[in-house]
Amino acid sequence: MHTSNRNVLRQKVYYSDTDAYGVVWHGSYLRWLEMGRVDWCEDRGHNLIELENQNIVLPVVNLNVRYKTSARLNDELIIETSIKKFNGLSVTFYQVIKSFDSNKTFIEADIEVVAIHKDNGKLYRRMPEILSEVFQKEVECLQSV
Repeated sequence: MHTSNRNVLRQKVYYSDTDAYGVVWHGSYLRWLEMGRVDWCEDRGHNLIELENQNIVLPVVNLNVRYKTSARLNDELIIETSIKKFNGLSVTFYQVIKSFDSNKTFIEADIEVVAIHKDNGKLYRRMPEILSEVFQKEVECLQSV
């Protein structure tokens, strides 16, 4: 769901997401964060397979996750994704995973992404225009709030 600068995705915690004690394994959060960023892009008309067909891939180059408390088996989660910063070369997403029921925050994350050429793995000198327009518009939307 796209609301202003923010994208909201709902996710249930399954057994496969947890350790033997029913607590979410830390790596599960990374998968959900990825799902949130992909959903954010798709909500704005950018399917990652179509971008790849245009020789654009978006790897994570910096990841800062702050764990607040643990989610548990069968919890309903909300993954919120928004743009925190865009400098023309990279974009930083701000993401929060929290409880659908209580709104309690489980993690906060800042994730920096760049664009590279799929065929040779080299960094684009500037974010491709097809993406930079969207990222800039989102940053301007955030600044006007």
